[in-house]
Amino acid sequence: MAVFTTVSQDEIASWLLDYDLGTVRDFRGIASGIENSNFFLTTERDGHTQQYVLTIFERLSFTQLPYYLHLMAHLAARGIRVPAPIPARDGEILRALKGKPATIVTRLPGSSQLAPDAGHCAEVGDMLARMHLAGQDYGRSQPNLRSLAWWQQTEPEILPFLDGVQRDLLRDEIAHQAAFFASADYAALPGGPCHCDLFRDNVLFEDTPQGGHRLGGFFDFYFAGHDKWLFDLAVTVNDWCIDLATGALDAGRASALLQAYHAVRPLSETEAAHWQDMLRAGALRFWVSRLWDFYLPREADILQPHDPTHFERILRQRLATQALPWT
Repeated sequence: MAVFTTVSQDEIASWLLDYDLGTVRDFRGIASGIENSNFFLTTERDGHTQQYVLTIFERLSFTQLPYYLHLMAHLAARGIRVPAPIPARDGEILRALKGKPATIVTRLPGSSQLAPDAGHCAEVGDMLARMHLAGQDYGRSQPNLRSLAWWQQTEPEILPFLDGVQRDLLRDEIAHQAAFFASADYAALPGGPCHCDLFRDNVLFEDTPQGGHRLGGFFDFYFAGHDKWLFDLAVTVNDWCIDLATGALDAGRASALLQAYHAVRPLSETEAAHWQDMLRAGALRFWVSRLWDFYLPREADILQPHDPTHFERILRQRLATQALPWT
């Protein structure tokens, strides 16, 4: 999330005339993230305030977006804590704002937990498994647009910025993943709609009256797509269960997340056999995208590009570590 397209409060007030949300009380940009223009929106109607998130999509098209928005609506209707798109008076959940696709969704409670413990990880693992199962009967289909084909397409664009050792690592890992993706084992892995970007800053936790915490929900589904559930799990573990300085897996947190997930959706022997391959795939996906964003950036009013070397370290860790935490 960032601000590439600026919108004034007068402009948003005019745009909201097509909605039944009341009067704008607060409207401000969200600085984190790098893909879309995002804003917190507070409205007042009949003496009650309500908070939302407005997103203007910078890369995704009107054709692509219904997959993500209707997936969120599908999951929310099945009790998964995700933002629910808000329809306009005509029933549409996607409309044009300043010539670009835009939507409003409910704002989830809580804040991001950037220093999670095993308890946080267990809650994430439980809900991720329930989300995967809840998405099985989702009627729309779209592949993960940041998977192997995109890695291969992006490789020549980013290679000129890398040194010789990095180039070898990138080429070798893409070749390894291409072979894995072409295997019978890969084809046999179960899958369906996946979040594909379930990092710490895309999950919220809220405090409970008893002094504990509960998961407030998952958000930012705009990298979602149909993929192997094991890939979604690996992406999540690669962020939630690591030492940020080194990229090494934290066995306690990883075991807590995996066990909670496995209790809801038991993992197969084939999934266990390819856990390291998927952890490598998850690290490669974000190394490629961060290299692309870092060296080939877009202009934005608020933009904080991520350091690509973080996922280079994670990939090297996954290559070097033979005994990986499992359930």
